[in-house]
Amino acid sequence: RRGQAAQPGQERDGGVTPTAPSPRLHLGLPMWANPDWRGTLYPPHGGGLEEYARVFGTVEGNTTFYSGAPRAETVAAWARQAPPDFRFCFKLPALLTHERRLAGVEAELDAFLEALSPLHDRLGPLMVQLPRDFGAEELPRLDALLARWPANLPCAVEVRHPEFFHKGAAEISLNRLLISHGVDRVMLDVRPLFSTPASGHPGLQKAQGEKPKRPLHVLSTGERPLVRFIGHLDMAINEGYFEAWIPRLALWIKQGKTPWLMVHTPDNRQAPELARRLHARLAEACSLPPLGAFPGEAQAALF
Repeated sequence: RRGQAAQPGQERDGGVTPTAPSPRLHLGLPMWANPDWRGTLYPPHGGGLEEYARVFGTVEGNTTFYSGAPRAETVAAWARQAPPDFRFCFKLPALLTHERRLAGVEAELDAFLEALSPLHDRLGPLMVQLPRDFGAEELPRLDALLARWPANLPCAVEVRHPEFFHKGAAEISLNRLLISHGVDRVMLDVRPLFSTPASGHPGLQKAQGEKPKRPLHVLSTGERPLVRFIGHLDMAINEGYFEAWIPRLALWIKQGKTPWLMVHTPDNRQAPELARRLHARLAEACSLPPLGAFPGEAQAALF
C-alpha cells in the first residue's frame, strides 16, 4: 500500500526494548519568498530558503502549479539550500490537472517527476489539486494517475467539486479510491476565512474570491494527513477555529501518522505569526519540539 509510514524503533533481538516514535508534525507556509516577512521572519535584507528552513520544516510549492517543472539549476540550488529533514510539497502543474484534466498526461507527469528527482529524499506529499468542476465521472482518470504513481513518493489529492462534500455516492467513491492507493485527501479548512464578510478589506475580499467555500470533512485516507488552514486577518478567530484541530492532530500523531499543516492568511503577511501561534498550542498537547526563532526578530534583538 502506497504511503505507508515506517515505524521508528529498535530491533527486539538481544532484548532491546523498541523505542516509541517521537511526535512529528510538518509545519509550513504557502511559500518561502515573501518580502512582507522581512523584519519578522527574515532580516531586513533576507528571505531565502535557508533562512526559512531554520524555522519551518516544509513548504507548499505553488510555483509549480502555475509555471510547471522548475529548471534544473533551480532544483539543484534548492537541493543545496534545504537541510536533510526539510520537505517540499509541490503541486502538480495546472497543465496536467486543469487543462488536460489528467487525461493522457503520462509523459508530462514523468518529466515533472524527473525534474524534481534531485530532491527525491526531500519531497513531502506532492499535491494533485483538481478543478472545481472535476467530478465523480472523471474519477477513473484520477485512479489511473494514482495507479502509476511512484510507490515511494507521497501524494495528496485536493478536490473542490461540491458533490465530493455531500457524503453521498461521489464522496464515498473518492474516499475508497484514495484509501485503496494509500493517498491522503487534502483537508482545506476555509472556515476562518469565510467567518466574516470582507467588509471592504482588499486582501480578505481577494482571498474569499479565490478559495472555494466548501464544508470541512476531517478524515485521514492515508498515513500523512494534510491540512491547509486558511486563516482570517483576526488572530482570535483563527485560534478559535483551530481549537478542534489540536486533539485531532494529536490523535493522528499518537496513531503513528505524520500530519502536515500548511498555514495561510488572506494576504499571507501574517502567515508566519499565525503558524507560530498554532504550533505553540499544538506543542502543549503533543510535546512537540519548539519552533526555531524567527531570524529577523533575532537580529533585531542584537541592536
